[in-house]
Amino acid sequence: MTSRAAGPAAALALVAALASCGGEGYRAVRNLASPGTTLVCFGDSLTQGVGAGPGEDFPSLLAAALPVPVVNAGVAGETAADGLRRLERDVLSRDPRVVVVFFGGNDVLRRIPPEETRRNLEEMVERIHGAGAMVVLVGLKAGFFGDETGPLYEAVARDRGVVYIPDALAGILSNPRLKGDAIHPNAAGYRRLADRLLTHLRPLLEAAQRNRRR
Repeated sequence: MTSRAAGPAAALALVAALASCGGEGYRAVRNLASPGTTLVCFGDSLTQGVGAGPGEDFPSLLAAALPVPVVNAGVAGETAADGLRRLERDVLSRDPRVVVVFFGGNDVLRRIPPEETRRNLEEMVERIHGAGAMVVLVGLKAGFFGDETGPLYEAVARDRGVVYIPDALAGILSNPRLKGDAIHPNAAGYRRLADRLLTHLRPLLEAAQRNRRR
């Protein structure tokens, strides 16, 4: 089931509803009853964990905190188009229940037209949904890349039944104590990022488990 809210604030409205309603708010998420078995973190260097040591990347931290196997499918340097090309091999073949999609930073750095990035992310979301998994879309708002990326991610999230987290990087890449380099968190920064993702992933998985029992 997908959200039918319209207009530029639709995706943010869904996020607010999910955050305020607990597990029940996740009923609007598409494929809530997904039969998949893994949580796949799919992205670029921010997912791979560049800037921190082994086991300090956010997928590893999620794996330690969640009751499902977590796969780190992050590859440094990739754009959304690169990710789309390996979606089947690295994500859909892993029997995903939830896919955390975290692309776009390299698109900004390489000045790829936002419309192209949007199309690639939309196709990514549609193919993941078509495979029966849920999607958590992580935006770049309030990160190193600025707030101007917000409308792009809102357009992807709108009416697609995804969990959209617009500001997971807020206060991380602007804080020297949380950065490994200019555009990557350090271990403490990835811990903060993981904690923010967990505030959505825990209730999502709880709601999904209840839905499976019905």
